[in-house]
Amino acid sequence: MSVWQAIVLGFVQGATEYAPVSSSGHLILVPWLFGWQRLGSDDFAKTFDVALHMGTLLGAVIYFRRDLWHYLVAWLHTLRSRSIETVDERVAWALVIGTIPGALVGALFEGPIQGTLGAPWLIAVMLAIFGVVLYAVDRRSPSVRGMESIGLRTGLYLGLAQAMALQPGISRSGVTMTAARAIGLDRETAARFSFLLSLPIIAGAGLFKATDLVQTGFQGYGAQFFWGFVASAVSGFLVIWGLLKYLKRHDFKVFMLYRLAVAGLVVGLIAAGVREATI
Repeated sequence: MSVWQAIVLGFVQGATEYAPVSSSGHLILVPWLFGWQRLGSDDFAKTFDVALHMGTLLGAVIYFRRDLWHYLVAWLHTLRSRSIETVDERVAWALVIGTIPGALVGALFEGPIQGTLGAPWLIAVMLAIFGVVLYAVDRRSPSVRGMESIGLRTGLYLGLAQAMALQPGISRSGVTMTAARAIGLDRETAARFSFLLSLPIIAGAGLFKATDLVQTGFQGYGAQFFWGFVASAVSGFLVIWGLLKYLKRHDFKVFMLYRLAVAGLVVGLIAAGVREATI
């Protein structure tokens, strides 16, 4: 994989991590579509994917720096006071509780899921199904709850939804937003909490894979890691900024149409024999 291909994948990762279209699915489909070689072994390629996720983590941390500081201070205050009283304290604990299901499922099943469920045809199916579900739930659900309504039960519920998204094509942000809209959170709040909830999971995966890099090094691909990381950080920040503004006035229809279009393209290429159904 060349440096420019790594940059393209960095922009793809940043553009799709927070938009409800599945970044993991796109990181599989783009090289599959263009016939690009993976970066080294499967394990090393996965480490590169996690490095791109860490770029989007950086972009999100920069964007949400004030929110994260407020929630951290609020959470530490609850430990001292042994009570949960303010909105920031409830949201902080909702994020903590919501992180647990995804962390457990990721630790136990991410290897088998990535090894057996990353076929392009299956990604296409997941893109289509969960894109339609997102739009249908959004259209039927009221926007009656904001950030101030989020508590521990909401955090656990959305955390369980997030845990489903290890299957490429579902989309972590997409399924979490779907679940949030189903219980009446407005679109901006659904997206904001979804973004915040993803940060501990991404950070944990990054720290886990960092131990592999310490042992193996960059194997001559240091430039690809660096520029892919930078591209994903920049594009991730811009997508968060743009998406939160977009969802104040628009619904999820454009994302459903995009997911259906990508799914149709993948199925069409497989049916025409241009690309294999599996990798």
